Amino acid sequence: MSARVLVTYYSATGSVHRLAEAVVEGAESVGAEVRLRRVAELAPEKAIASNPEWAKHQVDTADVPVATLDDLEWADGYAFGTPTRYGAPAAQLKQFIDSASSLWHEGKLADKPVTAFVSSAEQHGGQEATILSLNNVFYHWGAVIVPLGYTDESVYAAGGNPYGTSWPAGFPSSPPDEITLNCARFQGVRLARFAALLAPARAEAAAQG
Repeated sequence: MSARVLVTYYSATGSVHRLAEAVVEGAESVGAEVRLRRVAELAPEKAIASNPEWAKHQVDTADVPVATLDDLEWADGYAFGTPTRYGAPAAQLKQFIDSASSLWHEGKLADKPVTAFVSSAEQHGGQEATILSLNNVFYHWGAVIVPLGYTDESVYAAGGNPYGTSWPAGFPSSPPDEITLNCARFQGVRLARFAALLAPARAEAAAQG
């Protein structure tokens, strides 16, 4: 069975977007059907225009579809990406997650594997805390959290974060290096494999009522 994976992210200047693309590449490499989606921008145009990199990235990714609740319902597994905001996910991603209460209430988010990846300016800028913050949501969903763990050499090479791929972008921001992208690809592979394992059991349980 081919798993359906949704990779949803928010990115201001592009680091998280590139990580998201690598997660997609990994999931597709093991046969998953993948949707890449960005969440809607909430920041005012004046704020975006004040940062040339932010403004350019918004133009460069205008063709990436905006995530919807239909995407969440469609998927067998989820990957969420965000920059860190004081040890928590960006408001743009959190707003999209908060909008999914109807699916949560109907049990349509339960028993699906989920994983997260992040970027911050500094290595200790809240990367692990941001992933843990997102995990609090997934506990409520009844989702199955899929961390990287220390399950592949790519995790060690990319800095050894067992929670999820993380990139210290610096200031000004720099794009993820190939070592980190390889880790993100592995995270996509790992998620897709869990999604393929769990989807048939979830479908069987649904059929039995």
